[in-house]
Amino acid sequence: MSDPESLNHFNAQGEAHMVHVGAKAVSARVAVAEGEIRMAKSTFERITQGQIHKGDVMGIARIAAIQATKRTWELIPLAHPLLLTGVEVELLPVIESSSIICRVEVHCSGQTGVEMEALTAVSVALLTIYDMCKAMDRGMEIDAIRLIKKEGGKTGLWTRGPRP
Repeated sequence: MSDPESLNHFNAQGEAHMVHVGAKAVSARVAVAEGEIRMAKSTFERITQGQIHKGDVMGIARIAAIQATKRTWELIPLAHPLLLTGVEVELLPVIESSSIICRVEVHCSGQTGVEMEALTAVSVALLTIYDMCKAMDRGMEIDAIRLIKKEGGKTGLWTRGPRP
């Protein structure tokens, strides 16, 4: 098995390839990612009060996040298709900053991690919010999409330290 610090998506000739995971042990895998979308106060108020003419923004963003976890392998060229065992999506309105934080936790039992699924889900949920509200607020900003935690596999537990 290659060193975790190496670029294992490249073969000996430097060509991109899908990593062979067949010899890896199956283990419980978890990844948590989050990101944020900031917007005008009026947009934030309309979302949280359910006054967007396209529908329930947060409900649709939640479904988009779940769908994105299932389709990650189709979007990220070297990702493996995975049998997910759970996806939890939180959309947390933050009044003080007129923003919504999206946090996604993805679970599976498998031979490769679910970090890309969690990160893709956050990205798609936030893009869905943008899409549903862009007619009234093109200045929305998507920011700070990042992995918060991953566990399982050979490298075990990793967590992001506190922000500086």
